Amino acid sequence: MQHSPKIAIVYLSFHCEPYIEDVISSLKKLTYPKESIEFIIVDNPHPTHGPSVRYIEEHVMPLSGKEIPHVTLLAQTENLGFAGGNNAGVVWALEHGYDYVYFHNNDGFMAANCLEPMVNALEADKSVGIAQSLMLLHPETELVNSTGNSFHYLGFGYCNEYRYKIKDLQLPEIKEISYASGAAFMISSALIRKYGMWDDDFFLYHEDLEWSFRVRMAGYKSILVRDSVFYHKYQFARSITKFYWMERNRYGVMLMFFRWPTLLLLLPMALVMELGLLVFAIRGKWLGERMKVYAYWLKASSWKLWLQKRKKTQAIRTVSDRYLLSYAVSGIKHQDASVNNPLVNYIANPVMAVYYWIVVKGLIWW
Repeated sequence: MQHSPKIAIVYLSFHCEPYIEDVISSLKKLTYPKESIEFIIVDNPHPTHGPSVRYIEEHVMPLSGKEIPHVTLLAQTENLGFAGGNNAGVVWALEHGYDYVYFHNNDGFMAANCLEPMVNALEADKSVGIAQSLMLLHPETELVNSTGNSFHYLGFGYCNEYRYKIKDLQLPEIKEISYASGAAFMISSALIRKYGMWDDDFFLYHEDLEWSFRVRMAGYKSILVRDSVFYHKYQFARSITKFYWMERNRYGVMLMFFRWPTLLLLLPMALVMELGLLVFAIRGKWLGERMKVYAYWLKASSWKLWLQKRKKTQAIRTVSDRYLLSYAVSGIKHQDASVNNPLVNYIANPVMAVYYWIVVKGLIWW
């Protein structure tokens, strides 16, 4: 590569001690010119374990600019969430003139040649807004974590081809995807300056879906770059405890991006889904979290906030709802056997599939 664009890798630290050694090891092996990389550690203090600043200062900073790329540590005094924490790194990267920002999850690490294919893909095709790495599980590196994420037409999102054997997949070098996982993706600073960074109000969950859809509304694609590999120590059980944020933000995404006639047509299926989710919450002992979601959306201040977001999002629209929904799937796949539900498999998914083909594909033409 004759020209090496400057890359800011934003690493959101959240009790990083169990993971940082693998991260350091991967940074040592990077083949991208280290002088063109800044490794930005944003430390979000953990509510139980506290900040990781001292550990980082002792174990990471002495290697900065020597065995690994130069490191900048941004210690936060409060937990800003996934969106807010990453944004602290984005602000630093923009202020210091970096060309691209790569978001690096706390519990993962990059393959040695992770960055070159990402930069090449973004430089070669300016219609690409966001590029995601191929995410493999660790230590089960023969299994997929995500080949891009899937968006369900009612606002749910999940990892595509989760736990598939990578050897069984015939992935193209570049694959257009519904939306990119926030655990490992790259975006240009120019696009961030034009259309904004992470939405702080999401705090965590669905913020990657929102950002991918925002750039798609502006006419850009999200892609998977097969040869850029990121290893992720992913555990689904940790995610399911964040039910409130997933559901609150799911409603927000739908409200922000789709036209009122589309939302009206989706409403009957959405109400059926709500009944199913109530039963699921009662059986799973998450009813309290479910009620918190309803309480949030019963506040006038919540509607004021999200309607303002909707106005801004609709203002950058260059595509139709039909185009946005062309990236949607008709069913929900389980991310783990522990939540595999026959009611979803044999009743909900078939019903949603029928609704998808009749209403989403058949009636939404705007």
